Amino acid sequence: MSRSRRARPLITYGRWWWALPAIAMVALVHYAATAGGAVYAFTDWTGIGDFDFIGLDNFRRIFDDPKLIGSLKNTLFLAFGFLVLTNVVGLCLALALNRTLKSRYLLRVLFFMPVVLSPLAVSYVWKFIFDFKGPLNGVLGWVGMEPRTWLADPTLALWAVLLVMAWQTTGMVMVIFLAGLATVPIEIEEAAAIDGAGTWRRFRHITIPSIRPSIAIASTLMLIQGLRVFDQVMALTGGGPAGATETLATQVYKQTFALSNFGFGAALALLLTLIMLVFSVLQQVATRDRSQGA
Repeated sequence: MSRSRRARPLITYGRWWWALPAIAMVALVHYAATAGGAVYAFTDWTGIGDFDFIGLDNFRRIFDDPKLIGSLKNTLFLAFGFLVLTNVVGLCLALALNRTLKSRYLLRVLFFMPVVLSPLAVSYVWKFIFDFKGPLNGVLGWVGMEPRTWLADPTLALWAVLLVMAWQTTGMVMVIFLAGLATVPIEIEEAAAIDGAGTWRRFRHITIPSIRPSIAIASTLMLIQGLRVFDQVMALTGGGPAGATETLATQVYKQTFALSNFGFGAALALLLTLIMLVFSVLQQVATRDRSQGA
């Protein structure tokens, strides 16, 4: 017994001690810096010189400004539209490319390729496609339809941004669902098929419960990414036309770096962070596996 105790490696004693340096670095670089930046949300700092604490005035200004309320609505629209679109299309692609298709490996690579590209580069390519004299209107004219001002129309511009976001990121969701589908036992599906269960019943009662962790991961990642969308909006529309595609992230950038309202920009950033935190928690609660608690 004493020999076995002496042979135990040192790392087994207080294993959490070994994580202390990494925890300290994360706490100092990330959380402490974030908390320090949040302090400026309650000030009127302009980036230079002294500042005064003004309490909640910045937040009152946010909710009294119709343009900022519109930015908040655009952010929520893009976030939830992005969440639904990427998950639905990503799951359909994963199901189609899971097992039987012979060219599935090549198609997986092709669908995943946009994920590794720069969002700015992808957005500028799509901006050329959406141009009034671009390929998209050329195709519409070829089939006898009227050309549209995709990025100059306040209604169509927001949908165009959503399309570009979903096109680039759906491949990552597909990979997450493919990893989940790999854990679905083939024997159970075959047994259910022999018992007379149709495709929809097998999908509902076998596939969906088996990939619930993948659904939770994909939904949380897509929701957070949709809430903080910035690159696509700035490259495609710059927040226009007439603020129709402004989001909280673009407003943070403009207020902080273009208008030097650092205090007000910090308040917008803090509001966006709280929204992301709340919706992430709600998403985790909605998609957790309740069978484990039972």
